[in-house]
Amino acid sequence: MLSARSLFQEILDNDESFRLFCSIAAGGESQGGWENARIAALVPRSERDLAPKITRHGADEDKHGRIFHALLRKRGLTPVPVPADTDYTMILERHGIGLAHARLRADRALTVPDIVTYLAHSRVTEQRASEQMELLRRAFGGHPEVGPAVRMISGDEDNHLAYCHEELLRFAAAGHGRAIQRTLRACALAEIRIYRDVSLAVMAHMGRILGWPRARSALLAFGIHAVYAYERAVGWRRMVSLRMPEHRNALGGPATPAPEFA
Repeated sequence: MLSARSLFQEILDNDESFRLFCSIAAGGESQGGWENARIAALVPRSERDLAPKITRHGADEDKHGRIFHALLRKRGLTPVPVPADTDYTMILERHGIGLAHARLRADRALTVPDIVTYLAHSRVTEQRASEQMELLRRAFGGHPEVGPAVRMISGDEDNHLAYCHEELLRFAAAGHGRAIQRTLRACALAEIRIYRDVSLAVMAHMGRILGWPRARSALLAFGIHAVYAYERAVGWRRMVSLRMPEHRNALGGPATPAPEFA
């Protein structure tokens, strides 16, 4: 039976597919760490109290990148170059989702609308990350090799999502509600399309490594398109709603240290 658990187990059991999986994941997390570090450095004076939380967000992302590299080292593996069609973070940036890297490289303070854009982008992408890691936590939270990493990253992604909800609600109360909803909707509709394309690319690369028969690859592609059809019709709405999280000030303290193996 084809399931998320059996699919990931197959990827986990093969060194080359596991190597590609960890390399893709590490690359995206490291890129997110850089972006958050630059945003924290450029926060406008009126929002300086937000800078430590953005810094914590970036530190978590850097930590996740180190964890995926550590998982590779434990097997005696080295990272591989990330195929361009699987680079979710960079494809989002090229499609104008979030703050442009050219803007982040400039030594010029961001504006409050820039921070709202950053938070709205993060709210959408952290929804995806939280859901993906929850899926892996249910399937592999107890796995001796990857379980500790999965549990830690999943908890961090939940915190990131809670932080985005709380801060966006604060900005909405300050009069930015329409801009937030407009940006959230645009980000969500773009993200679900990019996620579909990246998922198809990742499965194509995995299929070549693992020698999947054409019928299996076609079935997986059909499933990815079906998820996209659902998200395009109604599923995107879960990415644009805002509610006060149970865990308040989720990024208000120091980053949780990585497992010993990282």
